[in-house]
Amino acid sequence: MATRSAPVPAQAPALPPPAKVSASPASHGSSDAASSSDSIAQVKQAQKVQSTPSSVEVDRSASPGRITTIRNSFRVLKNLTPKQMDDFMKSYIIYDLDWANEAQMIDTLGPDYQSAVHDCLVSYYSVLNHLCALGEVEKMYIPPVMSIRAGILDNQLLYEESVARELGLKFGDKVLDLGCGRGRVAAHMSKYTGARVTGLNIDADQLSSARAFAAKRNLPLEFIQQDFNALPLALESQSFDAFYQIQALSLCKDLPATFKEIHRVLKPGAKISLLDWVSLPAYDPANSEHAELMRRIKPLIGAVGTPTVDKLHQALEKAGFRVLQSGNASVDADGLQAPLIERADGYFRRLQALVMALVKIHVLPAHFKTLMKRLTKDGEAFVKADRMRLITTSYHILAEKPLDEKPMVPSS
Repeated sequence: MATRSAPVPAQAPALPPPAKVSASPASHGSSDAASSSDSIAQVKQAQKVQSTPSSVEVDRSASPGRITTIRNSFRVLKNLTPKQMDDFMKSYIIYDLDWANEAQMIDTLGPDYQSAVHDCLVSYYSVLNHLCALGEVEKMYIPPVMSIRAGILDNQLLYEESVARELGLKFGDKVLDLGCGRGRVAAHMSKYTGARVTGLNIDADQLSSARAFAAKRNLPLEFIQQDFNALPLALESQSFDAFYQIQALSLCKDLPATFKEIHRVLKPGAKISLLDWVSLPAYDPANSEHAELMRRIKPLIGAVGTPTVDKLHQALEKAGFRVLQSGNASVDADGLQAPLIERADGYFRRLQALVMALVKIHVLPAHFKTLMKRLTKDGEAFVKADRMRLITTSYHILAEKPLDEKPMVPSS
């Protein structure tokens, strides 16, 4: 792994228990429906961790206001249609499958399974991004533990800044972000370095949020709707100075083909930074306990493929990259993510209790109960597998496109 400057610790205060919600009868009129998202935002603000001065040295200037973000996401979730809910719940079928087993894909989804996966991903992320925005994972990733004393948000920022340093980003550089989500990582990268980031994502809802966020802050960001399994990418050859992605590769059907396209659009000498989900050498698919943990974790983290470190290395090298560094990005907590996974899981379980109470008194619609139960399912399996070192979502690879490479033609 890269040698990173040690982050200055910050004390992360403990989350308080959820505020009590009265179970007294409520009227069922339109005023209750209109005020539901405001009620949740007020409850969330009441239970918000009382912030203490942080000594972690990170750039928070591109970080969104949490209360506004939470209120907006609650409003979207409150107004989901029955079809949107049905499509979201049905989308989880793809996480019971794996790219490596094409016969099972065809048997379950039909011959045109790649299009079915596309549709499921759109249905999944158009809802999930709002669920994640209710907590500290709006960026939709649990970061490596860069500082055990910092929370999820600051560990995300610490990791992202380490990526900017290892890529050598400077003002005006053109950077590609694969699976950019709501563009919050891209915004931080741009504010921190002055780079111009282009983000690719499959979901129009997230891209709309990303564009509005960037425009409000006058950031030089561009966002393109693209399924990165539909190659070639709509990008010019040798047009980017650097590339990064965070936990998107399990959605790639053909890793060598994807890396070949990334190689094509990068300038010679450009570096790429990957942070992703892998199964580790201790994982044994023939072990029933391991297999059951994997079955439970994949839907939780939204993983279709289950790459290994060797598969990632082989795909990178086949595409023409040279691997420079490879290892677990968590520099604290003995290389585990468990402390941050437990923090996120605990928060969402407490939020679930609040939501259930508000559904009971008809402040929130009944589908919130379904959403929260799905979101909080199997967090303990994620923690257990991490502590057993069977899997991680914080495996990091730094690679580069050699300077002497000739231009490559787009993938067909």
